[in-house]
Amino acid sequence: MKNIFTKEVTDEVIKRIERLSTETQPLWGKMNVAQMMAHCSVSYEGVYTDKHPRPNGFMKFVIKMLAKNQVVSEKPYPKNSRTAPQFLITDEKDFEFEKKKLIDYIIKTQELGESYFDGKESYSLGKLTKQEWNNLFYKHLDHHLSQFGV
Repeated sequence: MKNIFTKEVTDEVIKRIERLSTETQPLWGKMNVAQMMAHCSVSYEGVYTDKHPRPNGFMKFVIKMLAKNQVVSEKPYPKNSRTAPQFLITDEKDFEFEKKKLIDYIIKTQELGESYFDGKESYSLGKLTKQEWNNLFYKHLDHHLSQFGV
């Protein structure tokens, strides 16, 4: 799996995002391109903001047992797979705003670096290694950028 914490991979991902336009259509799924970028930002919002409610202890246990391995492993996500409720984006989003927000999150994450994330607590998955954080971020971005053909 590529390392999202390196500048080279971050730059590559940003170049892929820059190839998107308001007219870019998905190859699968229901989201439009602005919704997809908002959806991808949710992973970062869980780290950098309090925008999304934290799961209680029981729900955190359930999420860890059912979803953690799929989220942090190197195994690609299947097309049209289900997502957690906070990741569902159904309202219309501003393309340029969502694009800038996502790119800013990606750059901030790369600048903080993998050592910042090593052992950092995920509010729904528990403590993750730097490799698990990398897989969480990169795999999700790659999945959705591929969804939109970039």
